[in-house]
Amino acid sequence: MSDDLFKLNIDGQDIEVPRHYTLMQACEEAGAEIPRFCYHERLSVAGNCRMCLVEWEGAPKPIASCAQTVGDMRPNRDGSAPNIKTQGEYVEKARSGVMEFLLINHPLDCPICDQGGECDLQDQAMAYGRAGSRYELNKRAVEDKNMGPLVKTIMTRCIQCTRCVRFAAEVAGVEEIGMISRGENAEITTYLEESLSSELSGNVIDLCPVGALTSKPYAFNARPWELRKTESVDIMDAMGAAISVDAKGTAVMRIMPVINEEVNEEWLSDKSRFIWDGLGRQRLDRPYVRKDGKLAPADWGEAFDAVKQALSGPAEKIGFVAGDLIEVEQAKAALDLARAMGVQNTDCRPAGARYGTEGVREHYLMNPTMLSVEEADAIFLVGSNPRKEAAVWNARIRKAWLWNELKVFVVGEAADLTYEYEHLGDDPSAIAAIAKQKGFEKPMVIVGEGALAREDGQAVLASAHAAATKIGAIKDGWAGFGVLHTAAGRVGALDAGFVPGDGGADTATILGGAMDTVVLLGVDEADLSNVSGSTVIYVGSHGDAGASKADIILPAAAYTEMAATYVNTEGRVQMTKRAVAPKGEAREGWAIFRALSDVLGKTLPYDSADALRAQLREANPVFAGLNYAPGHSGSDALAKPIEAAGELSTSPFTATIGDFYLTNPIARASKTMAECSMQKQGLETPMAAE
Repeated sequence: MSDDLFKLNIDGQDIEVPRHYTLMQACEEAGAEIPRFCYHERLSVAGNCRMCLVEWEGAPKPIASCAQTVGDMRPNRDGSAPNIKTQGEYVEKARSGVMEFLLINHPLDCPICDQGGECDLQDQAMAYGRAGSRYELNKRAVEDKNMGPLVKTIMTRCIQCTRCVRFAAEVAGVEEIGMISRGENAEITTYLEESLSSELSGNVIDLCPVGALTSKPYAFNARPWELRKTESVDIMDAMGAAISVDAKGTAVMRIMPVINEEVNEEWLSDKSRFIWDGLGRQRLDRPYVRKDGKLAPADWGEAFDAVKQALSGPAEKIGFVAGDLIEVEQAKAALDLARAMGVQNTDCRPAGARYGTEGVREHYLMNPTMLSVEEADAIFLVGSNPRKEAAVWNARIRKAWLWNELKVFVVGEAADLTYEYEHLGDDPSAIAAIAKQKGFEKPMVIVGEGALAREDGQAVLASAHAAATKIGAIKDGWAGFGVLHTAAGRVGALDAGFVPGDGGADTATILGGAMDTVVLLGVDEADLSNVSGSTVIYVGSHGDAGASKADIILPAAAYTEMAATYVNTEGRVQMTKRAVAPKGEAREGWAIFRALSDVLGKTLPYDSADALRAQLREANPVFAGLNYAPGHSGSDALAKPIEAAGELSTSPFTATIGDFYLTNPIARASKTMAECSMQKQGLETPMAAE
């Protein structure tokens, strides 16, 4: 037996496991199933529910396997490996006793509890519970707490496993939940009975093993066995978290996280989890054409005729701008149509941004990957606030800071990131201080997209890249420089080539009033105040800023209504899946432009999404592989210097995202997100008159 392995006999089977394993992990390695309520793989060990009891032969009492480290166990007196039993009358009796105590005060709420069908307590009561209760006194009751618009509390059901307490303190980094009192009076509450403020608070719903913490917006909407589950990809930020879209009939009922260790682990931000009610509100479900100053419903034929007329002018006076949530297929079809018409004015970047045109993909990706922050010993954030721009990745940075002693440095606006950092300055001149930081083996330099969407954006990118090279962030086997994007559609559109063609105008020029016709592909976050003199064609799913400026509206499907390609900020190509049908007469974005190309006499060379994707792969091989992040394999290309365009400005970096909950049309259509936004601002949610 090697020094770092420990030998055990579990249920008659000899196994060797690392000495740092808990006994529960060792038992599971041997194939045993251990029940638990308080233990969770990503949280510290509490050892307070006692459901995971096992028998250690020779021990005076059952052992809580989650809290017993294997390396601390002694061998038998004859020197043989300790004998552990995870089954048998002794273990069954111990677990049955624990279950009886847990159920003494637990209410019989199962028929009206939203956790029904997904409840750990139900499942384990079936396995270890008694047929009846021996406890005849009144059950205790606990007052429900107000944790905000997302988490519904019925605290009488709580079994004090403290998973929510440990999540808030360790993962979310906001110590807002705790336990007060002792014994029978013990209860979980929020600090000063305040609402939860974390962008990750909804994860306590998944963590709660009973029905004490459930989803407030989802309450009483459906039972889990009524839902169709569709694994997909989130597009509320540029991370590309793995999600499950649960639908009933034609409506999305809830969105849940799916485990993806490389991207979101098993967490999901509140925006990604709770925007589902926005998918059914303020939808564009039929074409509209502006007549006599007002938008009037039209059929597709009328709308296409209007579009044909609008696009009949000179090509140099037509511009296409792609929005934040655009899928790759729509970007490809729109770009192909624009080029077929001779239009070079195409852009997918925020106004002022200059990156993405030099042909080096690594210069606009997050090359080190989100997972690699756990390997890094230092991270430099330039003009970025990951807590708002990629909330789940921010939790991973906190994890590395907490357990791996990661050093964090910030150039930009000072903000509460849930971990300590050294503030180097708030304007681009502070980038020079990065180059002076020495002694790190695997440093990471991450530039926020907001830092690049300004006049000196290209100079900022070049300066940060040069600093990263100086401190050894770019070398063989380590590509420690990258860009943290804020929009799910940005990298995919860049990979598809949706940038200005030869002599073409960029976003700022197209939206600046210089065009006769402007085609907006889901553009709602840009400044549209100067497009009033142009004919505006809007292709999108929601009636938001872009649609209000439009003269012609072509309704498109939302991300839950189509199989579509997105590329996350790491360059990982991902696919959404269709969970429900598009609303009304809405169509997938690529199909709209394919049909439009027929009307314009510029027929595109594909009739299906698969044929389009085949052309995508041919044009750019990165689309050939799914769920793969290039990571450190791109360090050679990343090492190429970036040409600085102009001088660094003295103006400080400012926050890209003002309100975390209202960053896109789907979120702004969501009643739940509106409530979260108002709560964050300290405003009361308006109530209907009674």
